[in-house]
Amino acid sequence: MQKNTPYILFLAFVLLVTVSFFLLIKDFLLACFWAIILAVVFDPVYQRVRQYFKNSEILPLFLTMMMIILVFVIPLLTITLMITEESTILYQKIQSGEINPQVYFQETLALLLPKFNKLSHIQALSVEQISVSVGDSFTQAVKYIAQQLPALTQNLLNLIVQFVLAFYILFFLLRDGNLLIRKLISLVPIGDNIETELFERFTSVARATVKGGLIVAVIQGSIGGILFWFVGIPAAFLWGLLMIILSLLPIGSTLIWGPAAVILLLQGRTLKATIVFTVGILVIGMMDNFLRPRLIGKDSKMSDYLVLVSTLGGLTWFSLTGFVLGPIIAALFVTCWEIMGKYNKTSNI
Repeated sequence: MQKNTPYILFLAFVLLVTVSFFLLIKDFLLACFWAIILAVVFDPVYQRVRQYFKNSEILPLFLTMMMIILVFVIPLLTITLMITEESTILYQKIQSGEINPQVYFQETLALLLPKFNKLSHIQALSVEQISVSVGDSFTQAVKYIAQQLPALTQNLLNLIVQFVLAFYILFFLLRDGNLLIRKLISLVPIGDNIETELFERFTSVARATVKGGLIVAVIQGSIGGILFWFVGIPAAFLWGLLMIILSLLPIGSTLIWGPAAVILLLQGRTLKATIVFTVGILVIGMMDNFLRPRLIGKDSKMSDYLVLVSTLGGLTWFSLTGFVLGPIIAALFVTCWEIMGKYNKTSNI
């Protein structure tokens, strides 16, 4: 017991220093997380670029980071600005009375539920009451999004710092990532095989979530937003944002463009309804079957129900970052128990 005392004290000291370190950098953990995710996703790209520029170390890094900016950062900023501008304009129209969501939803419910008021057993829930409730909720949602623009402006310095720090860390992760992984595996006292399996699981789910989830969702939502704008549906970019969010989940964006097409059809706008149905089924719907498998490649997948639950839980805990972090935690949870099962079987033999 006495021989183990120095080691136990050292482990306690290591734990104390580690916790202190993470508390020290807690305000920058988000930048570190996204630097790690981007490094994992774009490392194959970096390795491929290195094959063409073997005599230069900086040029492959520079080209890879420029590609990340073009593929990831610029589209994300553009979509965010467009959604914020659209929501601001829409909220101003609602405030001025030019657009009345309650009337719109009341008309829609009247089209979808023409016999609603004739049902005696749910007489308390009238079309007017539902439309007022839904209209108020829609107004509050638009108001919340519109109010994020001043908040973004006020936190501009913090965003710039986070962005610069993330790309600074990303530079070194791309360059020295494999060396850092080998050092981490050798230092953590769990077992090299277990650590390697956990890291491979983390890598596969991160790539699958970002490549096969986020990119496809942005493309689907963008097409849906443009489609809604083309057929004249109000707040097209806001609906596009909602389609992006739903496309990240197994539920899918069909919950948005499907009812929209039905409403257009009931309103007598047959041509526009046909366009929405056609583009929704042949373009937006086929993205999952055509583009997602090619972006994910051999990366492992999880069950749809596990993706749904972990994504919703990640959103609750970590906001937007939860789209990626939630499935990663769920995948590591499943992997740990699978490793535990293998270990128990081996021990019993």
